Amino acid sequence: MHIKSIYKVRQVAGENLVVGQGRLNADMTKVISLNDTAVLLWNELAGRDFTLDEAAAVLVKHFGIPEEQALTDATRWADSLRQCGVIEA
Repeated sequence: MHIKSIYKVRQVAGENLVVGQGRLNADMTKVISLNDTAVLLWNELAGRDFTLDEAAAVLVKHFGIPEEQALTDATRWADSLRQCGVIEA
């Protein structure tokens, strides 16, 4: 899977927001805000294909959490972004 290249994270008023670059008529009623952990995953994985196991490895490396918990968290992150159309397989 990968993060679609048209999406970038921008900090606006202290919030990390996902924005579609070059998109006209954007629906501003649907804002995707990322917490610090979600931004960490984004920064580590953007621009390349990755697996859920690779996303989980980022969490294990940075937070020292068990692999099972990291995989659960990485899956939730990817599922949320997939539902918004930001990640594709």
